[in-house]
Amino acid sequence: MTQMPRRQLNRLMNEKRILTAALKVFSESGYSGASMDAVAVAAGLSKPTLYQYFDSKEQLFATMMLQKRDDMLLPFREAGAGDMVAQLHRFAWAYADTVMQPDLLSLARLTIGEVQRFPEIGRAYQAAGPDQVLKGLMDYLTAQRGAGRLSFDDAELAAEDLWGLILSAPRTQALYKPDLVIPRDALARYVHNGLRVFLRAYSTNPATDLAALNGLHAPVSQQVNQ
Repeated sequence: MTQMPRRQLNRLMNEKRILTAALKVFSESGYSGASMDAVAVAAGLSKPTLYQYFDSKEQLFATMMLQKRDDMLLPFREAGAGDMVAQLHRFAWAYADTVMQPDLLSLARLTIGEVQRFPEIGRAYQAAGPDQVLKGLMDYLTAQRGAGRLSFDDAELAAEDLWGLILSAPRTQALYKPDLVIPRDALARYVHNGLRVFLRAYSTNPATDLAALNGLHAPVSQQVNQ
């Protein structure tokens, strides 16, 4: 295996530090209250160094949100093409383990609070976050329809059904009850039921797919607020 040059490795490590710090700052201050100065301090870097990586707060925010999108959509790139039920199961938990993170819940709350006065903040959040995940999910579901595993007329509605079914209720509770602790077995109840309903509605072979789903279990994670 070829070893990564130290300069490239250092750059990747700094980018990770910056994105981790950015999430902390945005989740505590909201989009309008966050500043590049605060991110630099949180990352332990100088402001000029920060600007070597990101030209603006807008670019930093978009990159941070796209990283979360990639985390959620990773199961669609990791598994074999024929393993649709397992892929959907991994996606459901990657989605849950990402959006139920306390920092991302806080960011969502602050964004909701800001959009009335600053609608551009809501548009930036939607464009960099949910819209990107929705597009990736639509692409995956469309590919599965092309392979004959799913049947639907509208890819957007099918994708909206999927993520609404697996997590809408517990995430809404968590958004409006910041001190709420949702145990993992409670999340599993929603995730598995949502996947069952989705497969019953859209699978071309629901009996086989539901049997496969019944053999899957929630992965261990430290990310969900427990």
